Amino acid sequence: MTLGPFSFSAGLLASFVAILAVLLVGNRVARARALDVDNALWLVIAVALLAARLVFVARHATLYAAAPLGILDIRDGGFTLLAGVCAGFATAALLGWRQRQQRLPLLSGAGAGGAVFALAALLALAAPGAPVQLPAMHLARLEGGTLSLPALAGRPVVLNLWASWCGPCRREMPVLRQAQLAHPEVTFIFVNQGETPSAITAYLSGQGIALQNVVLDARPGLGRVLDARALPTTFFFDSKGLLIERRVGELSAATLNERLQVQR
Repeated sequence: MTLGPFSFSAGLLASFVAILAVLLVGNRVARARALDVDNALWLVIAVALLAARLVFVARHATLYAAAPLGILDIRDGGFTLLAGVCAGFATAALLGWRQRQQRLPLLSGAGAGGAVFALAALLALAAPGAPVQLPAMHLARLEGGTLSLPALAGRPVVLNLWASWCGPCRREMPVLRQAQLAHPEVTFIFVNQGETPSAITAYLSGQGIALQNVVLDARPGLGRVLDARALPTTFFFDSKGLLIERRVGELSAATLNERLQVQR
């Protein structure tokens, strides 16, 4: 979903709606019984978010150990949904057991939040949309010559749309570079959006980043074909050239590693 210059993934949007559902339904049921459970509902939400983050971090502990402060940077979107939902229900049940009169409002709020995620999952299954194929395009390489996307058939492909003026693009570039070195079985392509070759070269040289497969999308044609409306956007294609997932926003080492595992 895109609102002006801001883009939101379906998962992030569902999370916002789920939090609103917890608060609206829980407080509505509580008011009908002349109760105040607002603080308890926020505690349920906080525990759910914390559990979802901690379980994700634990699953990628080795990567976070190399950069511990990354645990606090939730911009990477690293959360384990099932852990969060289970922790939220458990907290609501525990609080309801301790304060019996709050049991129904708390469980109703938690149930509403869980229902939002369930509905989002069902909608995704019911309307997956038409398969997106790796575009049959030829892009100019930064160092000269062309790169043929159809020629990449038979290997997983990661397409990263970026620009040097984009802050999140700059922050995730070292992560993508490290992944390119660590996963030679995957073809990483860095598709610059609309900048001149001299500007791109100056930026990469100044940052000391050596990338393979830097290509130019001056129009930008590929971004329009793939309906990319924000930077950075990263597309994950399987070895058959079919899109598995698109990620809008900054990738951390952990979130990138998770998507590479799904891509295999």
